[in-house]
Amino acid sequence: MTRRHRRWLQRELQWRLGLPVLAIVLLGGLFSAVGADYLVEKTFDRWLLDAARSLAQQVRSENGHARLALDRQAETMLVYDVADRVYFAVLEGDQLLAGSPHLPQAGRHERLYGAEGRAIDAVYRGQPVRVVWVEAAPAGSPRVRVGVAETLIKRAHARTDLLLVFSPLSLVLLLAAVVVARGVRRTVSPLEAMAARWNERSHLSLDPIPTDEVPRELLPFATALNDMHQRVREVLAREQRFASTAAHQLRTPLTALQLGLARAAEGPDLASVKAALQDLGETTQRTARLLQQLLALSRLDPELNKSREFSRVDLAPLAYGVGLAYQDAASDRGVRLELSEPDGGRAVMIRGQPELISEALGNLVDNALRHTPPGGVVRLGITDHPPTLVVEDDGPGVPAQERERIFERFARGSGAVGPGTGLGLAIVKEIAELHGATVGLTGSLSGGARFCLVFEAPSPA
Repeated sequence: MTRRHRRWLQRELQWRLGLPVLAIVLLGGLFSAVGADYLVEKTFDRWLLDAARSLAQQVRSENGHARLALDRQAETMLVYDVADRVYFAVLEGDQLLAGSPHLPQAGRHERLYGAEGRAIDAVYRGQPVRVVWVEAAPAGSPRVRVGVAETLIKRAHARTDLLLVFSPLSLVLLLAAVVVARGVRRTVSPLEAMAARWNERSHLSLDPIPTDEVPRELLPFATALNDMHQRVREVLAREQRFASTAAHQLRTPLTALQLGLARAAEGPDLASVKAALQDLGETTQRTARLLQQLLALSRLDPELNKSREFSRVDLAPLAYGVGLAYQDAASDRGVRLELSEPDGGRAVMIRGQPELISEALGNLVDNALRHTPPGGVVRLGITDHPPTLVVEDDGPGVPAQERERIFERFARGSGAVGPGTGLGLAIVKEIAELHGATVGLTGSLSGGARFCLVFEAPSPA
């Protein structure tokens, strides 16, 4: 059989998007505006630093003190600017030798230029300014600092000019976006076609959709959808089997109820009516228990329990609570219910759902009580390494060839006594599987049954 050649969606995308993406990359000068802004800032800072260093060279030392050798004409040339206001200050220590007083020495966005000086953003005389400071060291004088400040008008104009230079890029980017959108639209059309096929089929059946013409990149997606359909089919099949089984099992007690009502209605005397009503009461109790166990089974569906959150559970108090709940039932049957705790009363921890584990243990205890004769003993024990719940009885036991089958739904052993649904042990098994545990059956020392519910030890917290 010839294997069909699968199209590579990735290659199609590379071909259809390659040229537009290349054009966008080549025209990506839009992002260089950030770099240009940095260059503008640095260039203007350099100009200010040059002015400050030139001014520092005019500082002289006379009699141990600094003096600025700058005539009026030179000072006018220093502070002259067509657009901005320029200020300067020469400080010997904290003493102003020349220039504008209180020129800011600290501010935001400080940038260091090594030994050349530093630049900061500040506010001076109500206007934002950029200030640079340099050190002057005339021979024989203490530390002298020279600062030059300039307003930001020229810098703002430079940034505006840059935006005008890069503004045509927005049109190019829009054109590239249109081209990319059209290319992607054409490339993902197989995905839309696949979705259309699913929509056409999903209303009629849950059968898998053929994936022969699905591109390689979409094959995992298509497989996942088919797997989901498979899980849905399995859930529906389980629901159908459950509904069919429930209807079959409920038919017998409902028929008994109808016959009992007819007997009560046709009873020739009060004694016959009372006997019929007593039978109806027992049938109602069995039906209620059957319904309760059917509901328990429905809650144990694997798909519904994937989201359950397990917590740390101590088996000792849990077993004590279950034993206490069945103490009255044991007394009514003339059976002694014993509970043995772990050595030293230490905790036996697992991870699980305490309500479900209690239900499983309760079913084991109830099963043991039903099969233990009056005067017998039902023993409920807990061991660790690994964590285990043990239920033993003095009943007739279960033949070895039936010990696997009795965990199936609606299965009862050949030695079963009294009414029962055949669901209790099936519920125990499904709860055990949900917790990653195992349930086993052997013979007890007294010849009865010994059930062990074995859990995995939890990982250290």
